[in-house]
Amino acid sequence: MQELGVEFELELVDRDKNAHKTDEYLKINPAGRIPTLVDGDFVLFETAAICLHLVDCNPAAGLAPDIATPERARFYQWLIFMTNTIQPDILMFYYHDRYTSDPDGGPFIRQAIDQRLVEWFEIIETALGEGPYFMGENYSVLDIYLLMLSRWGRFLTRPPRDMQKINNICRLLLQRPAVQQVIAREGIKGDFLGC
Repeated sequence: MQELGVEFELELVDRDKNAHKTDEYLKINPAGRIPTLVDGDFVLFETAAICLHLVDCNPAAGLAPDIATPERARFYQWLIFMTNTIQPDILMFYYHDRYTSDPDGGPFIRQAIDQRLVEWFEIIETALGEGPYFMGENYSVLDIYLLMLSRWGRFLTRPPRDMQKINNICRLLLQRPAVQQVIAREGIKGDFLGC
């Protein structure tokens, strides 16, 4: 939202208190996940849907290629890859005990997911061109999403920050005022991509 230059009100959801599982939150997002976009009576959840809605409603921000172009199709491909392939595996990496009924199985799941996540990030690293951004010369939602996933991947055996092209994009984004504002609002201290 910062990059779109539109007014918005951010409501932080306290995951430590399971605020996303309260009856009030479940009324707007029955999946009990974060984020949820509320615009008057219009409510939208699922990160990819929110990203696409926001870029489509704010085309002047230039955060996505033009509709019905090969670049837009490629944009869809990578956004969906990050939301539907990488992000679920990151959740499994952090909450591995939820994916087994074996009380001793969690660490083995985490180890397997670690390797899979490294492979997913390597696919992105290999696909990236000369940059400076994910889509070449054009800054987009993909860069923002990659930055977030790179932070979440900071505990992998080979974190995304150790992949040169991904690291270059992330370091470039960390200089953007809008990104700095979000990091400050979230209260994140130290190296955003580090441990």
